[in-house]
Amino acid sequence: MRVQDMNWEQVETYLQQDDRCVLPLGCTEQHATLSLATDSLLAGRVAAEAAAPLGIPVFPVLAYGITPTFTAYPGTVSLRVTTYLALLDDLLSGLHAQGFRRILVVNGHGGNAPGQGWLGEWLSRHPDARVQWHNWWNAPRTWAAVQATDSLASHASWMENFPWTRLEGVAAPEERKPLVDLAALRQLPPGRVREMLGDGNYGGLHVRPEGDMLGIWQEAVAETRELLERGWTD
Repeated sequence: MRVQDMNWEQVETYLQQDDRCVLPLGCTEQHATLSLATDSLLAGRVAAEAAAPLGIPVFPVLAYGITPTFTAYPGTVSLRVTTYLALLDDLLSGLHAQGFRRILVVNGHGGNAPGQGWLGEWLSRHPDARVQWHNWWNAPRTWAAVQATDSLASHASWMENFPWTRLEGVAAPEERKPLVDLAALRQLPPGRVREMLGDGNYGGLHVRPEGDMLGIWQEAVAETRELLERGWTD
């Protein structure tokens, strides 16, 4: 149940009988031939599909994240870590003040990891709240499905290539790209990162058959829904 499809009275009524909600986190950054909003599109969609049968509100995705590495690619927008943590603090504290006590954060961008580390600080100030931080793409069952399909899966590769992240009229390369040296990449400034990566894919095929992708997506939605239903600590 997307909050954009609700009014305030409906949210107030919901809070009288449930305290769960979902906050998706994304990013705006290069994804080779895919949409710059890939992380946001995937986090928002997996959250919405997981929550829909349960009637749990899903808030609009936070579409900007921490991605300084890719700022040499036009269209990439990065937040400072301090800015990002302040945003998360305001968002979670605002949800808590409204009456939400169980919040599932569905994260779609690995660079947002400082938020996961910071979360313990927020929980220490809100001991009656429960927050799960869910990196949907590398959660145990979803990542196992990815690896069973193709072990060479990475940023901007086939594993993020779904019908809703593709761009009309943009063809994906057919070759299987060797995995970049990630240790070397992490030492470089943005301009050198672009030189090393080229199109932006870290390694692997750019696209796989639709049947492969559907199976992974179904696993991701089911795993996320299970957290909403049974992932809460007393």
